[in-house]
Amino acid sequence: MFTASRVAFLTNFIPPYRVALYRSLAARVGQLRVLLSTPMEANRQWDVAWADLDVVVQQAWTFANVWKHPQGFREVQYVHFPYDTLFQLYRYRPDVIISGELGLRSLQALLYRKAQPQTRLVLWVEMSEHTERQRGRLRYVLRQLLLRHADAVVAVGTSAARYVARFGGLSARVFVMLGTVDMQPLLSLPLERTPQQSYRLLYVGRLTERKGIELLFDALERFRAKCPDYPLELWLAGTGPLEQQLQQRAMLRALPIRFLGNVPYALLPQVYGQAGILVFPTLGDVWGLVVNEAMAAGLPVLGSVYSQAVTELVDDGVHGWTFRPDHPDEFDTALAQVLSTPLELLEQMRRAVRERIRPVTPEATAAVFVEAITYVLQTHSARP
Repeated sequence: MFTASRVAFLTNFIPPYRVALYRSLAARVGQLRVLLSTPMEANRQWDVAWADLDVVVQQAWTFANVWKHPQGFREVQYVHFPYDTLFQLYRYRPDVIISGELGLRSLQALLYRKAQPQTRLVLWVEMSEHTERQRGRLRYVLRQLLLRHADAVVAVGTSAARYVARFGGLSARVFVMLGTVDMQPLLSLPLERTPQQSYRLLYVGRLTERKGIELLFDALERFRAKCPDYPLELWLAGTGPLEQQLQQRAMLRALPIRFLGNVPYALLPQVYGQAGILVFPTLGDVWGLVVNEAMAAGLPVLGSVYSQAVTELVDDGVHGWTFRPDHPDEFDTALAQVLSTPLELLEQMRRAVRERIRPVTPEATAAVFVEAITYVLQTHSARP
């Protein structure tokens, strides 16, 4: 396999589930340096753990921005402008730059690419057609500029690839990968569950409007009204701005919900191992890596179609149940199907989800990046 001697990977920060990916990529190229905008974002409760990676934290300005989606939700997101990107690239002299997102960081990478035509630029696109609805004209123009001058694109999911294709006039080849996590601690969990655990619902993630958690509470209340004697149970692993409001609601409505709070990433397998079904009612996720985690742990998924992880990995009735959370009738039907599924079928589904997710590894994702790197170095002549 032909590999580059130097690869620079530009991204915001390294979450714990991405360390295995960067390690695998570092083992496949000559040198890998990861340039970060920040050690960790303020709303992430993860420890900084870069392992043995070559990491440089850049000088950056960070702004809080409210994301307003046509789906109706709002969420505060952080926008980073690492203003020393050009300096760091000239200092490192990479053969290939992999730049995440399609913003000012990637624009600086493109400027370096133009000044150093022997360097290649690969854009890593973590977006979907749903999440990128009505993003604005200025953003569209910038993305069009970047995509038309990149040497290759790595898209996370087929929806991301379709989104890239909308811009037209691309000379870059598009490589498609799936979102991945380090699954080893989860794959080692036993698949057996007690009857109570088999029907225990688990939500993992931030308690925000975008995640559809309030719609989940609505659906649980409707189910309880129809089936008051059913032993319904939901565990929530995560914190967020809606936590106190949700706790009060659960207490007032006597909902059987256990709030686990923030669970350290290393302890999450223990939580997955005590649950039977992941519920993921998001209103907008580019991927949704909790779906990967749950499937590795053997949990069928009650998942929103507004997540690429669900549309790419979950076959309805085989690996779980899919629905639109903003359509109450669909949510209610899917929830009723989940809670009426025979134990024998849930056991079959646990085996099916683990087999489905087993090949979706960080090593497989790293191989896609290496394929893109090899392509741009071997097939692209230098362009001014």
